Amino acid sequence: MSSTKRGAFVVIEGLDKSGKSTQASLLHDRLQDSQDAGDTAPPKVVLLKFPDRTTAIGKMIDAYLRSESDLDDHAIHLLFSANRWELASTITAYLTQGTTVLADRYAFSGIAFTARKGLSYEWCRAPEVGLPAPDLTLFLNISPEVAAARGGYGLERYEREDVQTDVRRVFDKIGRAMQEEGEGKWVEIDAGKNKEEVAEDLWRAVEPLVTGIHGPINRLWETA
Repeated sequence: MSSTKRGAFVVIEGLDKSGKSTQASLLHDRLQDSQDAGDTAPPKVVLLKFPDRTTAIGKMIDAYLRSESDLDDHAIHLLFSANRWELASTITAYLTQGTTVLADRYAFSGIAFTARKGLSYEWCRAPEVGLPAPDLTLFLNISPEVAAARGGYGLERYEREDVQTDVRRVFDKIGRAMQEEGEGKWVEIDAGKNKEEVAEDLWRAVEPLVTGIHGPINRLWETA
């Protein structure tokens, strides 16, 4: 085992309107406050959001999600994956310098939202193989019915209750597979609680990683 500490990679996943972005922001601020670093030190924590809609690929994804364009299901899946690969080296660099990386969505969302369309689970997973693997994935568990009752629901392409129900089934499959295959820790958080309670549950899961991690950066689904 390496004696050098690196940053932790934490991913927050969940259905649309499960509170991911709110909780990711709260967790980012708490991690920032919990770690002491000098002015010249690397960032203590960075928050990434997928898809990153600021890149050239991200702008194509944004137009698709807003139903301003149509793309083949295979093509849009590969664009989502490419958007993550655009930041793979950035994630690795941050972790290596000791920075905690917090991601709002990641490869698991890409697989879940495409596989529910009927595409092969194995095909959906293949483009993600080799991406930096999270040390901890926090799945915000909420029923599609409760999510649908939250403000702003339905503004984007996938925000329909039937879609979210199917997506939830794929997320369950991913979570079971991650645990069985030892691909990093997958923890379900009850997102039906109030915002403060959810934030505390997230913190309890993340706090042990605050001081850093020993060992190499793993890669998703790579076999030795």
